[in-house]
Amino acid sequence: MKRRAFLVAGGIVGGGLALGYFFTPNRLALRAGSSPDQVWLTSWVSINPDNTVTVLVPHAEMGQGILTSLPMMLAEEMEADWSLMDIRQAPAEEIYVTDKVAQGFKMGRTDMPAPLRKLLDFSFYKASGMVNLQLTGGSTSVRFTGQGGMRGAGAAAKEMLLRAAADRWKVAKSECRAALSHVYHDAGGLSARFADLAAAAAQFKPSLNPRLKAKQDYVLCGKSVRRIDLDEKVTGAPIYAIDLSMDNMKVAAIRHAPVFGGEVVSVDPGPAKALPGVADVLQIPGAVVVTADSYWRAHKALSGLAVEFGDGGNGEFSSESMCRDFDAALDGGDFVADHELGDIAGAAAGSAEPVQAEYRVPFLSHAAMEPVNCVAWRRDGRLELWAGVQDPLGTRALAAETAAMDMEYVVVHPYQMGGSFGRKTSFGGNFIRDAVHTALRVPYPVKLVWSREEDIRHDYYRPSEVSRFEAQLDTAGKPVTWLNRYTDIGLNGDGEAALIPYAIGHQRIGRVACGAPVPLGYWRSVQHSCQGFFTESFIDELAQHAARDPLEYRLALLEKQPRHQAVLRLAAQKVGWGKSLPKNSGMGLAVVASFGSIVAQAVHVSLAGDRLRVEKVVAAVDPGEVINPAIARDQVESGIIYGLSAALFGDIAIDGGRVRQSNFTDYRMVRMDRAPSMEVYFIESGAALGGMGEVGTPPLAPALCNAIFAASGQRIRRLPLQDHLSV
Repeated sequence: MKRRAFLVAGGIVGGGLALGYFFTPNRLALRAGSSPDQVWLTSWVSINPDNTVTVLVPHAEMGQGILTSLPMMLAEEMEADWSLMDIRQAPAEEIYVTDKVAQGFKMGRTDMPAPLRKLLDFSFYKASGMVNLQLTGGSTSVRFTGQGGMRGAGAAAKEMLLRAAADRWKVAKSECRAALSHVYHDAGGLSARFADLAAAAAQFKPSLNPRLKAKQDYVLCGKSVRRIDLDEKVTGAPIYAIDLSMDNMKVAAIRHAPVFGGEVVSVDPGPAKALPGVADVLQIPGAVVVTADSYWRAHKALSGLAVEFGDGGNGEFSSESMCRDFDAALDGGDFVADHELGDIAGAAAGSAEPVQAEYRVPFLSHAAMEPVNCVAWRRDGRLELWAGVQDPLGTRALAAETAAMDMEYVVVHPYQMGGSFGRKTSFGGNFIRDAVHTALRVPYPVKLVWSREEDIRHDYYRPSEVSRFEAQLDTAGKPVTWLNRYTDIGLNGDGEAALIPYAIGHQRIGRVACGAPVPLGYWRSVQHSCQGFFTESFIDELAQHAARDPLEYRLALLEKQPRHQAVLRLAAQKVGWGKSLPKNSGMGLAVVASFGSIVAQAVHVSLAGDRLRVEKVVAAVDPGEVINPAIARDQVESGIIYGLSAALFGDIAIDGGRVRQSNFTDYRMVRMDRAPSMEVYFIESGAALGGMGEVGTPPLAPALCNAIFAASGQRIRRLPLQDHLSV
């Protein structure tokens, strides 16, 4: 996000409060124009003549169930009949920015008086529009847009309908109630459909502070309501952009310069253009594209092209050279502290020999099941795109920038995604740029589909990192100091993921800047996937040196963190921690707080020689509150499998400036026959609502490696596990 935009938000709040209150629009009152066929009550809610309620969800569906969870929160407060809900993804328009995401990250969960709320809401709305923020990611949809936006919008719409009914019946609003998309006046025996009251209700302004329901009064939230998209996904309905077909459309295949930063030097299009079905051979920045009447004809023609690529000066870069650079930086680079507590040097003086360890993780690809793709068509001075993306408005801005057009002339039609995990955003929008460059060169609509090989080799990768630790223990085995320095090639933010919950009096945690010519992107759980592995592996090593049980060791250091203690105890109890196990079996634990939720995982493994089998994973999750238990459980289990694939197999290795891996043959995933049994338990502590989509991934790798140590005595500090064991 642009810092300038959020300084604007802060400036509006900081001065002219009273004057601003009167002249600042009500954010919820910003709505589309109504018609007899559709009456808009708030930005996201309209009522139709058949009494259905249309909800426009400003977030994108990529398998996480957001088109069910967010409308549940709105329908709960509105008292709408769930069977009459019409749920759609919002278009890529400024009115549907995800301003509550920006506000949640900046302000957290804070109560405030109505005047300040009005100013803040509109300020963040305008600031979000300035940066084209319509983002799904960071486990923000339910905890920020749902809690801060959808619930309030539903409650405000209900209040407007109650006022309209009270005026019609000449009774007090307090005597009316809403239920199942109707308003009732029980004393007078009166009732009306929402649709009959909608036009009158739309004359009122939505309340900024509507009364929200108490949890004990919920009729939808907290229940495992069936996902609205389940039937389409089971039957294979064409809900993805990759399924799109239109008249005269061509399909494009692409080959990029294999070395990062490389360009096309020369290409001979003749042989490819002579093949059946081929329309064009195009050169775009960094790649060659073939369009044809089918993907396989385009792909075949592309495979036979003789193309010369340059290496952009990165032909000597490799994973091995990068590791040497990392080591040199950690040995003598400039240290930037993320967090300092106490006096490390003073506390370490005269202490026993420190415990030291170093951990390494590789680059990782997102590898979503649906390869990246985009349909683009330039016609009549306009540019249209059809794509599954995590930020449709940001994608629209990226497309406009690429085409050198005003955003007014660019339209993005958002689709569901077959997975993304951070890949399909404008931050990683090379596939959008490629589609736009292709469309600018042809007169027909074109669907650009990347092969799996291109998707693996030209991703925006989870950074590779090295992290070194040093700690001194007192005579009782309790850590007195905690020194941690890690390499940073980007995306570590403020270093929050490296901070620890443990009560250790002297801490110094920070980074050493490094460089690598590798495109970086946000990967599921972002830096918690790295830092969670580092810190939870090292705390386990300290327990080993102290000759203490890893569970009891953690609990003793978490006396001031009751939520961490609670999830650890629950996971340990459910996995059977402490029970007698067969030879060559072991259990491991880890606890990671991320995205507002706290997750403990206990992993049970067995070893037959060097053959590893992950038998069971138990997760205990405290997200504060659970909106849809079935969807929440799916998300945690998905995070476990995603994290397990990365821990076992994940490795993007670079040689000669290019990625070695190419497909699921050498960038493997956990298959059904190797998947562990999984159990997920929730603790609803009443804390601020936390995230769910990201949080199941970070504890998996350290809990797994700790279990391997318990089973075999082998301490693994470098991922993936396939480099150490048969997996």
